[in-house]
Amino acid sequence: MKALILAAGLGTRLAPYTDHTPKPLFPVGGRPLLDIIIRNLETAGCEAIVINTHHLHNKIDAFINSQKYSIPVKTLYEPVILGTGGAIKNAGEFWNNKPFIVINSDIFTDIDLREVYEFHLGHNNPATLVLTNFEKFNNVLIGEDDVILGFENSSADSLSCIDRGNIRRLAFTGIQVLDPDILRFIPAGLFSNSIDVYRQMISCGKKLNAFTPKKHNWNDLGTPEKYIETAIGETAPKAFRLAFPDYIDRKIDMFRLKGDGSDKRWFRLVSGKNSLIMADHGIRKDLSVVEADSFIAIGLHLHNKGLSVPRIFLHDSFSGVVFLEDLGDTNFQTLIMNKKSQSEINSSYKSVIDLLIKLSLTGGSDFDISWTYQTPCYTEDLIIEKECKYFMDAFIKGYLNKDVDFDVYENEFKLIASYALEYQVKGFMHRDMQSRNIMVKEENIYFIDFQGGRIGPLQYDLASLLIDPYVGLPSGVRYKLADYCAKKISSLAGINSNDFYRCYKYCSITRNLQILGAFGYLSRVKGKSFFENYIPAAVRSLKESFESQEGKAFPKLKSLIDNLL
Repeated sequence: MKALILAAGLGTRLAPYTDHTPKPLFPVGGRPLLDIIIRNLETAGCEAIVINTHHLHNKIDAFINSQKYSIPVKTLYEPVILGTGGAIKNAGEFWNNKPFIVINSDIFTDIDLREVYEFHLGHNNPATLVLTNFEKFNNVLIGEDDVILGFENSSADSLSCIDRGNIRRLAFTGIQVLDPDILRFIPAGLFSNSIDVYRQMISCGKKLNAFTPKKHNWNDLGTPEKYIETAIGETAPKAFRLAFPDYIDRKIDMFRLKGDGSDKRWFRLVSGKNSLIMADHGIRKDLSVVEADSFIAIGLHLHNKGLSVPRIFLHDSFSGVVFLEDLGDTNFQTLIMNKKSQSEINSSYKSVIDLLIKLSLTGGSDFDISWTYQTPCYTEDLIIEKECKYFMDAFIKGYLNKDVDFDVYENEFKLIASYALEYQVKGFMHRDMQSRNIMVKEENIYFIDFQGGRIGPLQYDLASLLIDPYVGLPSGVRYKLADYCAKKISSLAGINSNDFYRCYKYCSITRNLQILGAFGYLSRVKGKSFFENYIPAAVRSLKESFESQEGKAFPKLKSLIDNLL
């Protein structure tokens, strides 16, 4: 038995993801589809395989050359795509006088290919098409004797003699066994669709057999939705087995969780008494470091350092799914809102600050900046571009519809940026350290959403925590908590507490600018009106920053901010 794997397609339904990776190399459960199909053919007793290629053919060649299979596997490049029929004809010299298997490279199935081949050997017709019940694609017409009568999209004339009341409609799986005799029905060197070849054969009186497996799984992975569905279906059970040693495979239910500003989707997966959280970042859009890569690498690093982050049990950076420890539904914002006294609130914040200091100092140790998908460090250029300009464009212009010129304020912004980096305690910077990114489970505190992490000032994360508009701490409380952190870090990092606090004040400004830019963008551009509720609190804290003595050094910005809302 020999086999042809059809892998020359452009993968247009999976664009733009196929711009960088050919569809046959999309992984499922950590293995490329192409490898899964080849291994299944090996198991079925296949003696040699040819793969037709076109789109990104060099990548398929490189993959095949990197593998060690027990049978010969070669590629056959098509400079011009020949279609499914043309590919079969083009491989004419590869075939011998025995029936051969042809299989699509974009399907995921557990159909027994040996059983299919033996079924074909059991009849005298030149072709066996493997069919399944898949309503969206059910266009193959089958008679009572499992002979294929035609295809639903054939012309009305060609099917006019068929009694439609006595036929079944099933879908072609992309798996077929063919006799070499079929080659004479396919024109040489021309584009040819195998379905058209089958229509011609039927019209000439040839019979084609349908094989319908009894119990099987099959899916067409030609769309992003189907690919993600299959990737999750394969990896979720593995994640449960890794997370829970006594786990027994059973039905897994998936529930969508409400997200905040990110486009990432969150799900809770429940199977019996066990549950996991799944983060869905979406399919990889390019081969550079993407958000999913950072989420995985940084999350593993922080957890390995013994820091308070959820454990990652399994991940697939290509499909973008990550399976995490379930920390429940209580975030720090909810915890604080339920506290009855200011002393309880202060105590809770001090606990977070203690962990934040550890996160910065320990997390910064051995941190590899290649893990970051945005910028490796918190710099003046980042502050100007992603916080100051973001504030002006997304909030002042986009949200408030004010016609302002960034250049008028640029020098003052640059001065603030330089001060925000002066006297910094450099370590791992979370960059979105707000109350909704802190979870509380059984009185233990965990930091989540760390994918934007990089090297930067501890003071920035402290500012993010204390000026967080979701909670709206009074300025006096913020000062006391900042002072608590300053005194504690001075003994650990050898920095003067006054210098620490000066950096903190300017980080509070840059963080506040970023918050308002994000709230303006998310509410106006992304249509997430939820964030508008917290704009007044963010504006108040920004105004407070410019009411201090330092505000006199920024007269233009102070005038602009004093007149907000």
